[in-house]
This record gives sequence, structure tokens and C-alpha cells, in this order.
Amino acid sequence: MIIVLDALNRDIFADIMRDVFALRARVFRDRLGWDVQVNEEGLEIDVFDGLDPAYVVSLDDEGRVVGTMRLLQTTGPHMMTDVFAELLDGEPALRDPQVWEATRFCIDTERLGRGAGRNTVSYVTSEIMVGAFEYAMQAGVTDAVAVIDPVMNRLMRRSGNAPYDYLGSAKPMGKVVAMAALMDASAERVASIREFAGIEGDVFGTEEEIRTMFTVTHPEVRKTAAPVAPAASASDAAQNPLVALAIYCRDQLQAARTDEEREAAQALVSEIARSVPKSVWSEIRNALPEHMTA
Repeated sequence: MIIVLDALNRDIFADIMRDVFALRARVFRDRLGWDVQVNEEGLEIDVFDGLDPAYVVSLDDEGRVVGTMRLLQTTGPHMMTDVFAELLDGEPALRDPQVWEATRFCIDTERLGRGAGRNTVSYVTSEIMVGAFEYAMQAGVTDAVAVIDPVMNRLMRRSGNAPYDYLGSAKPMGKVVAMAALMDASAERVASIREFAGIEGDVFGTEEEIRTMFTVTHPEVRKTAAPVAPAASASDAAQNPLVALAIYCRDQLQAARTDEEREAAQALVSEIARSVPKSVWSEIRNALPEHMTA
């Protein structure tokens, strides 16, 4: 099951966010030996985590974080142009509001099994990809860029998720060869990944479902968890234009980079509340996180 954590709900799900950073530390520092920053609490957090990215998070059937990917807009600082610029061979920096960068993808291979079926490495990998592309499409994103190695490139090609192009050229970086891959955020790509992995139905859980699953394996959360309103999902928007409006408001706040932009996004919500009938506002409000409509 997938949940997307962003500027609107990260505070509500701070415990899940903490497990995401802990998983990243176990994978990138402990297993892969990368030179990453891990704090005294055992959490891998870098400067790009402070730029309001979105995190696609997979929970297994026991409610534990088993995979994650970070999505960041390319209009501001991002790893492709600020860390891996040499891959571009001198080409201009990639900055486009309709292109997102996918980074920090990792899977808990110790908890997940091999082979096919749910709660396996292959299935969760595909589930995260489906969640990321469906979420991106709902936000108006057309393409994603990611730095991958030849092994990941082969895996993507075999799993219905082959890059359609590459930026610059592949170059040795540390112990691996790195390349900048481009993927289109399209219904065709999502369908291809779903077919490969046998994924059917909505991959997104509601915030209420996620909270319930997570507290089963994290009893300490029950004492501190605040009530969570049902969250709008990408599939909801296709069926209800009011939900689509709520998601638009949510995405505007996520995209805000300054206090002025955040105030403008919040003002949009307030203006909608004043402009529509109470019955309509009630439906929109139910699709928004509680702190956006307070």
C-alpha cells in the first residue's frame, strides 16, 4: 500500500517519515557503503530533504515501511544539476516545472521476499513506481529524471519501465557507472508496470487506513496519533471534480517555496471556502488535510 508524504501531511505522519529516513540509512550507508549523512538518531537526511519534496512510501501488509522514493521539482536545487552535473556533458541545467527528479529510491530487502507476489522486492519496486507516476500525472508532471546505474537500467527494461532517453553520457562515479535516465509520466507506462507486476486496483491507501496499519506494528503511536481525515487520492479525482479541486489546492501548497507562496496557496483555500455553497465546501474540506482548512 502506498502513501505520499508531502508538505501537507508530513507532520501528521512524522513517525512514518522517521522510518523512511531510517530505512535510507540502513540501505545507503550500511548496505551500499555510500558516503551519506546519518545523524545521531540513525536517520539519513540530506539538504534536498529540506526543499519540500514528496515521498512515495510503501507499507507492507504488517504496516511497516518497506520502500520509498523521493520526488523533487527541478525548478530549484536538485541532485541532477547540483550533484551530478558532470553527467550532462555541459548541457544546460534541467529546470522544468513539468519534470520531477526521482532520488533516494530504496527497498528493504531484508524484510521483503524474492520472486513474485505481494511483499516481494519486485512487487514493491513496481508498486512504488506506479504510485510515483500516478501521483506525478495528477500534479501535471510529464517526465521524470533519475540517476541510475546499468544494473537498475536493466531491471527497469525488464519490468516494463524502460527509460525512453538519457541525458549526457554514462560516467564512472565511485564504484558504479552512473547515467541520467528519462521516463515519461504516462498512462501507458503505468499500465506496462502494472501488467509486469500483476498490480490491480488502487495502490494508494487513505490516511486513515495507513494510520491504522502503522499503529498495529507501532503501538507507541496510538497514544500520540491525531485523528486523520480521509485524504484525496489520484483515483478519487478522476471521479469527482471537487476532489480534483482539493488536490489542486494541496499541490499548490506543496509547490510553494516561500512564505509568500504558502500564504497565497492558503488564501486560495480560504477564497474557495467563501465562494462556494456550504454543501460544496463540506465535500472539498473532507478531501483536504485538516490543517489546511483550520
